[in-house]
Amino acid sequence: MIKFSDKQLAIPKLMRPVYLVTAGQSKFDRAFPDKRTEELCVDALTQAAEMINLSPAELKSYIHTCYYGHFADHFGDQLLGEAVIHDRLGLDPLGNIGVKTGGATGGSTLWEAVKAVASGYSDCVLAMGWERMDEVPTDEGNFYISCAADKDWEGPLGHIYTGYYAVMAQKYWKVFGKEEESFRRTLAEISVKHHGYARMNPYAQAPMKITVEDVLNSPVVAYPLRALDCCVMSVGAACAIICDEATAMKLTKNTKNKPLRIWVTAGSHTLRPADRRDMEIPLLPNETKEQYKDLGKNFPGGERYPGFTGFLAARMAAYYAYNQVGIKDPTEDLDVIELHDAFTISDVQTYEDIGLRPYGYGRDYVESGDCYHTNPKTGKPGKLPSNLSGGLIGCMHSVGATGIMQVFEIACHIWNRWAEIHGDEKIWKKFNRQKPSDWTDLQVKGAKRALAISHAGVGSHVTCTILQDPDNLIKKDA
Repeated sequence: MIKFSDKQLAIPKLMRPVYLVTAGQSKFDRAFPDKRTEELCVDALTQAAEMINLSPAELKSYIHTCYYGHFADHFGDQLLGEAVIHDRLGLDPLGNIGVKTGGATGGSTLWEAVKAVASGYSDCVLAMGWERMDEVPTDEGNFYISCAADKDWEGPLGHIYTGYYAVMAQKYWKVFGKEEESFRRTLAEISVKHHGYARMNPYAQAPMKITVEDVLNSPVVAYPLRALDCCVMSVGAACAIICDEATAMKLTKNTKNKPLRIWVTAGSHTLRPADRRDMEIPLLPNETKEQYKDLGKNFPGGERYPGFTGFLAARMAAYYAYNQVGIKDPTEDLDVIELHDAFTISDVQTYEDIGLRPYGYGRDYVESGDCYHTNPKTGKPGKLPSNLSGGLIGCMHSVGATGIMQVFEIACHIWNRWAEIHGDEKIWKKFNRQKPSDWTDLQVKGAKRALAISHAGVGSHVTCTILQDPDNLIKKDA
């Protein structure tokens, strides 16, 4: 059984407050035959500058160091891609470094950027992520992605990530879904929701108006996961500007962007999900040991933690983050979230890992309607809306950019700029996309606090980003 020392469970501390000042992203799509990767990165940086009424040159004059995230050199056929992007952005000779943590690369890039500012090394940092997934055939791309799992342990499952998650989905369905067909339909509802929200997002790659039956009738990729249960493969870029307080206030003077406090924490776990040692469930602030004493009785086969059905890395990232910022109950203290829905099953698993529901009861977050912008059962605002961007299933999974895109999205809600950024006819026309006649404003009204989960592999590395309006902190600075 795994045991942790008090030192290992110590809550991270920042040496000074850190702020998200602005962010930007490119259009996301399956392929950009007419656009180079560096042009997409320029698009993202240009939007970040325009969000605070600056030119890119003016914004660059504040940047001191840069962190660049991209998952696989294989996709772009370019080793040291971060050096190329840094050069093309005109940021030489500033210090820069590349970050690679699989699907969590975007979140990890933000993690490093926040630490650079918190330590005092830099007052203004660029975090930029991208992925180029259109220069290799889809089957080859899936093979490259599958190599981010333990090739000795997971590789024999078929060299496709859906195969790894299908096994977890089968186990979860058997134990916590009790093999009920209704649970499989709940997974399909997640896909319907995320593809539907993507329809309101001009940046999104896979907007679709679909039904549960459409999901259940889509081709099987690895049973029980079907094509519409899976995230998209994408090309695109996203960036964020992270600053200390003085620089943040200077950059946002007379703009719509209020500097937002930002925290990023991380956790990890072995790439061998079938060989994970058991341990006691690390409790989040809204949980008690008592509530899990009958877990195995209520869900036979679910008594071993973390087993095959959860992500310890996500639990640890949330544990550090909640205790760092003072979150007692995420469903009460947060207003909007973006989760890493690489597959519909991983979405449900994450609900439990970050404490939205106790282990075994993740499906209720969907079935209650709490996860929707507007609860379909009551017609009232959802308690804690998730993935209003469309998530990885509907919007994009341009791997190095994904975690940063998520933070861009939740920041737009706190800035009260979601409709402005997603409803602008000029953006729809610029991207040659048709704005739906039933376009809906998904702004979460009065949003003050938000969370994003960036997730790698089979839960091997996870980051948890918390944004808060500085005038609405849960816990004041010590």
